[in-house]
Amino acid sequence: MGPATAMNLGRLLTQTARRLPDHVALVWGDRHWSFADLDGRVDRLAAALRGLGVGKGDTVLVHSRNSNAMFESMWACFKLGAIWVPTNFRLTPAEVVHLAVTARARVMLRDRGFEAHADAVRAAGFGQDCIAVGDARADEHDYESLLAGALPPPPDHEADVAYADPLWFFFTSGTTGKPKAAVLTHGQMGFVVTNHLADLFPGTTERDASLVLAPLSHGAGIHQLGQVARGARTVLLPGERLDVEAAWRLIEEHRISNMFTVPTILKALAEHPAALTADRSSLRHVIYAGAPMYREDQKRALAVMGDCLVQYFGLGEVTGNITVLRPDQHSLDDDERFPIGSCGAPRTAMDVAILAEDGTRLPAGETGEICVRGPAVFAGYFENPDANRTAFRQGWFHTGDLGHLDKQGFLYVTGRASDMYISGGSNVYPREVEEAILTCPGVVECAVVGMQHSKWGEAGVACIVGTADEATVMAHLAERVARYKQPLRVVRWDALPKSGYGKIPKRLVQQRLVDEAFVF
Repeated sequence: MGPATAMNLGRLLTQTARRLPDHVALVWGDRHWSFADLDGRVDRLAAALRGLGVGKGDTVLVHSRNSNAMFESMWACFKLGAIWVPTNFRLTPAEVVHLAVTARARVMLRDRGFEAHADAVRAAGFGQDCIAVGDARADEHDYESLLAGALPPPPDHEADVAYADPLWFFFTSGTTGKPKAAVLTHGQMGFVVTNHLADLFPGTTERDASLVLAPLSHGAGIHQLGQVARGARTVLLPGERLDVEAAWRLIEEHRISNMFTVPTILKALAEHPAALTADRSSLRHVIYAGAPMYREDQKRALAVMGDCLVQYFGLGEVTGNITVLRPDQHSLDDDERFPIGSCGAPRTAMDVAILAEDGTRLPAGETGEICVRGPAVFAGYFENPDANRTAFRQGWFHTGDLGHLDKQGFLYVTGRASDMYISGGSNVYPREVEEAILTCPGVVECAVVGMQHSKWGEAGVACIVGTADEATVMAHLAERVARYKQPLRVVRWDALPKSGYGKIPKRLVQQRLVDEAFVF
């Protein structure tokens, strides 16, 4: 082993448990665990995993809803120097097999009801040792029995790690092709936690509480690392689905001060009647990320929730650490002193540039690819040299998103490069058109996609949810966006297709149009 270049990230829990043993660490339904309880359970799970042959660099696949077991598995893997490989619990068995094979899963931990997923992974030759929570079969290990039978390891048992040692395979949501395993490392994540505490939820201490509204397998899991580091309480929703009424009840009951959301969740929170009656006074940092938030939805959330919204722009590969828009940089009114429509300025110690295709930096106001460098950037895609060559070029990580910077350095995202379509030789960026459509009375949600057109090559289709009809939307757009950007057709649906993370992937919208035999 070389020089000591990183702290084992699992020691964040070890340190907090020593400092605040009796403070509540985790709440789930009517159960709660102190930091001493949580740390003790994590240590026994680490010992049990060691007994199953899991060591430094081995992978543990976790297919679970948000739960204490899922949270414990994360910290146990970190302490072992093993690699945590969480999935979105909504994935099918075949989709989980792809993750297991990609990660070469040594052990699998599954939540109750996911026997078919475990069987599929085993059939593919991985996860032969399976730990089941609550409904273990004869050839599986029962989670609680495994913990009860494990001898607690000695103090300071955490594996020695270097900066570049992996601790988490963060699977991208797979908007282009199959999901890829982004390698997050101990050193990188030490910076990310510090950066989150500086920029996203500054001042967080053991007097704070954080509500988990999204899957711990992705951004919400990253968010909770900083809570544990500072001794803040983590509160899980009681069920697997987003229960907005329950969320507001927990916000009031636990005096929640911060939470990680995506725009669809924030929109649901702001529009629920309980938002007007619940005590919201404890909220300081309501963070939304993962997809662009349209201005009309943002204004509605600001009007209801007040001066506590924090936006960040990031992606799994950079674990959210690209830009941040603080509460005091949000404006309900379209005040020109504020960066309206921006997703913020670069995070501390991160560099953001807009690059042309030849790698030159573009000046303020010009649109190009958003590229980033700095210590929050991941170590690359696991065993995927082609993807790494595409992503790392010209000394930068290329996000695949398009946008521009203003003269002050605030970033404005135009959309995914893959969302852009070319109509009659002109580039059309759907985000701009969607923003305009959402200001139309009677439109609740919308997505604009390019579809093949015999004359124009591609043309826009606006898929909307709401009461507005095609004529109303087209009339609304007439004075707001250039003719070539306007969609040729407006389709009204009861709901837009969404991913397991609440995003509206354009490929799903396009696929539904194809399935419905849409033609111009």
